[in-house]
Amino acid sequence: MQRGLAQMRGLCCLRRREARRRTCRIAGGSGGVWGKMQMKRRETYEKSTSDPSGGVPGTFSGGMRRQRFFRACTKGATCLIVNIVETGSDDAAQGIVDKAKAADIPVIFFNREVSDAVVNSYEKCAFIGTDAAEAGHMQGQMIADYLLANYDDVDLNGDGTISYVMFKGQNANPEAEYRTQYAVEDCDAALEAAGKPALTFYDANNADKFLVDRNGTWSAQASNEYMTTILSEYTEANNNMVELVICNNDGMAEGAITALKTAGYNASADKAIPVFGVDATDAAKELIAAGSMVGSIKQDAEGMAAAIALLAKNATSGAALMDGTDSYNVDDASAKIRIPYAVYTG
Repeated sequence: MQRGLAQMRGLCCLRRREARRRTCRIAGGSGGVWGKMQMKRRETYEKSTSDPSGGVPGTFSGGMRRQRFFRACTKGATCLIVNIVETGSDDAAQGIVDKAKAADIPVIFFNREVSDAVVNSYEKCAFIGTDAAEAGHMQGQMIADYLLANYDDVDLNGDGTISYVMFKGQNANPEAEYRTQYAVEDCDAALEAAGKPALTFYDANNADKFLVDRNGTWSAQASNEYMTTILSEYTEANNNMVELVICNNDGMAEGAITALKTAGYNASADKAIPVFGVDATDAAKELIAAGSMVGSIKQDAEGMAAAIALLAKNATSGAALMDGTDSYNVDDASAKIRIPYAVYTG
């Protein structure tokens, strides 16, 4: 269990000290949607509680996270809010739930999904996030809509098909798996329904039909390195240019765009390879406004933060954890709240 707890990226402890509710530090990165989540969660929680302490975001080592977790379970924590990193198995999440259950502390997982089995193992456990498949479906339809409106312009070599590269953030991560699968499948279905051929992966020797960040960090560096290598061989001069870039998140889209700009593309919409991402980060919005990127799928950080604040308030006030969630999309099989995505094209 200690190894699993060391994987935990985000942990917020709401403590009772001298009858006061307190928020302690959150461990995790500060960029993109995660950074917005920290800010919005704090703002919304402070508005929803009468005596917030104003917890400050911070980053801790694995050992410090373990110590903090065990301390929270033994020193009066009233709620644990967890953004888990290790989603390949239930071990880390189940370890957290088992320890919290023994101490009668509610647990709210958010962002990275844990299994129904984990949530259902404790009546005071819930998950707040998105429908992992929805982003892939929406991205696929967004790409298809763009291609059908601009097909001849995108088909640089005029062979009648669109060659693409897919940058995958992480193996065995539900969000990455669904985005990788459905972005292409749904786009292909829409293209074929309109009488166009399915997308073609640029490298016929790649059976996976994606390039994955081997560190599992969904990074701009990984996509930049991949794209730079691709552009050294696949060019308009060679009549085999990659004509479409699909990314699991906006960070990878940024990395690919940087490589494209170095090769003379995507400085503006006048000469650009269409690039699509997920998250609608501020940086991605700027790239979309500049014509360097076509679109993204927006995660509603404000909506997720509001849901977290509601459940945290329930936990610290003694109410049932899921009280007041009737207006949300809640799974039938478990206490999982789904915050919807939206298409962003500027």
